[in-house]
Amino acid sequence: MNPILLAGADEISMEVEVLRHFNIFGIDFAFTNTLWYSLWIAFFLILFAFIVNRKLRHVDPMKPPKGLQNALEMAIGVLDKFTAETMGPSGKGFSAFYGCLFLYIMCCNLSGLFVWFVVKDHTVIFDFMRPPTADFAVTLGLGLITFFMTQIFGIRSKGVLGRMKALAEPVFLMTPINLIGEVANPVSLAFRLMGNILAGTIIMALYYGLLPMFAYLLTPVLHFYFDVFAGILQSFIFMFLSMLYVSGAME
Repeated sequence: MNPILLAGADEISMEVEVLRHFNIFGIDFAFTNTLWYSLWIAFFLILFAFIVNRKLRHVDPMKPPKGLQNALEMAIGVLDKFTAETMGPSGKGFSAFYGCLFLYIMCCNLSGLFVWFVVKDHTVIFDFMRPPTADFAVTLGLGLITFFMTQIFGIRSKGVLGRMKALAEPVFLMTPINLIGEVANPVSLAFRLMGNILAGTIIMALYYGLLPMFAYLLTPVLHFYFDVFAGILQSFIFMFLSMLYVSGAME
């Protein structure tokens, strides 16, 4: 077998691969590789939560926390405080949801660090994983969650008439613009997240493909910026903007 090679520039594809088509009530649905990756990430997060729950279930509450319990309590305390400061005292109950949302998006963004080996023509080719959040279908789904939460909790807080009145402020003539803004919010969230993650993925693909001999020199620095730093930052921005949209509808 030939030595391990990096994927060539002409072998790298940014297209979403369709794994299977489903036809439901005459509508064609495509199940893509990015959706498959996102489901695996969700599965591992659920499995991690189950293991941690089993591990901490028998912890004595009278003893001072240490290790994993101490780290989790600190993280939850910071998240509760940040949610209450961003959304107001009534928003503290959203901390669990937004903590899960942040963790899921962050794991999706960081999945670009994972690689696999493809055997082609008796040659092991080094390839990397496309983050699920580089697919607009995934980010739009996350944006729509924020959109429906905004409308549902806005109606719960103000009532149907109060929510309709809020969309007509400050004057009735602004209603069409406010409606466009409501629809634009999830789209902007989806494009912002997808654009930043996809841009980093394309840059890394070009770097690996065009400069294979020097790939190992700057790889740690580039991966740290495009995958780790940008991935965590974009996860926080998505969570923060979602908090603002929901709390704004509830005010």
